[in-house]
Amino acid sequence: MSGNDGTAPGLEQAWHALPRAHGAPPVTATLRADPADFRVREDLGVAPDGAGEHLWVRVRKTGWNTADAAAWLAEAAACRTRDVTWAGLKDRRAVTEQWFGMHLPGRTGGLEAGTAPAGIEILEQARNTRKLRTGMLRGNAFELTLRDGEGAWPALGARLARIAGFGVPNYFGEQRFGHDGGNLAGAWRLFDGARLRSRHRRGLYLSAARSFLFNAALARRVEQASWDRPLPGDVMTFTTSASLFRADDLAPGDPRLASGDVHPTGPLPGRGGTGPDGEAGALEDAVLGRWPGACRGLERLGVDAARRALRLPVRDLYWYREGSTLVLGFWLPAGAYATAVLRECVAQRERSRT
Repeated sequence: MSGNDGTAPGLEQAWHALPRAHGAPPVTATLRADPADFRVREDLGVAPDGAGEHLWVRVRKTGWNTADAAAWLAEAAACRTRDVTWAGLKDRRAVTEQWFGMHLPGRTGGLEAGTAPAGIEILEQARNTRKLRTGMLRGNAFELTLRDGEGAWPALGARLARIAGFGVPNYFGEQRFGHDGGNLAGAWRLFDGARLRSRHRRGLYLSAARSFLFNAALARRVEQASWDRPLPGDVMTFTTSASLFRADDLAPGDPRLASGDVHPTGPLPGRGGTGPDGEAGALEDAVLGRWPGACRGLERLGVDAARRALRLPVRDLYWYREGSTLVLGFWLPAGAYATAVLRECVAQRERSRT
């Protein structure tokens, strides 16, 4: 192909073969025997202010994806679908709580909760002066139920305690790459000159390519045991802010490293942006140099470069076991994947699409 990158990476290369930071999982279990086994509660970090022309509605969904729920809300509110917004996407095969925003100028009142179809429950609604926008999200709280577990339970307890203290590699989850890696294949076609009318699908493909390249760079850092500490020349970031700064600006023994408040970053390739230098820059260049066509293609297609934390802190972690059933709960910042936590502690009999 024109990018000299060969065929698109498969899902095995993009996800299943990624190295683990904490070793092989000590327990095997089944995830998602039922949608209720995967629960997500959205944490916006803000609350509606009670006035304004935007109606914010908190919904509990079972068996509905975000876009379909938004379409129902538009119908129920007699507004345009494009006037219904959300902060982040949530999965269909789960029980999820999330906020939706609707622009309803000149109108009072809210939705009739009793009109909701099966699988949707209106939990709360209030007016707000601001539009609910994509990315207006602090994080998500997860509670996962894993069934038919077997293995070394004491070792799992020690593993989870270690994860609570040190975090996990901040990999993009496998669903980012599409069924059997189809989004990656689509991206490689775009890099080879294919045209695509759907802006949404184009965005999915390009995001998959950047996610693959980031995971590859992070995998190298995991192999070298430097995913959770800065190398000379690293670009750093914060858990709850996208601000960047140089590792050289860190004071020796800065407590924010040990507490999981600041982290080294990896590449989301594109045009422009801030990159590392020194040892960190040489490592990153060596990894990205394996896929020059993809990197050039992202620049040519107008994608702006960005950075993402290599380390994912796992907050409010709890777990308990009832026989062979494990319940695992934790909070993750926006943009993080529960599967990145699960793959470090439990081997799943059914590959999750969370």
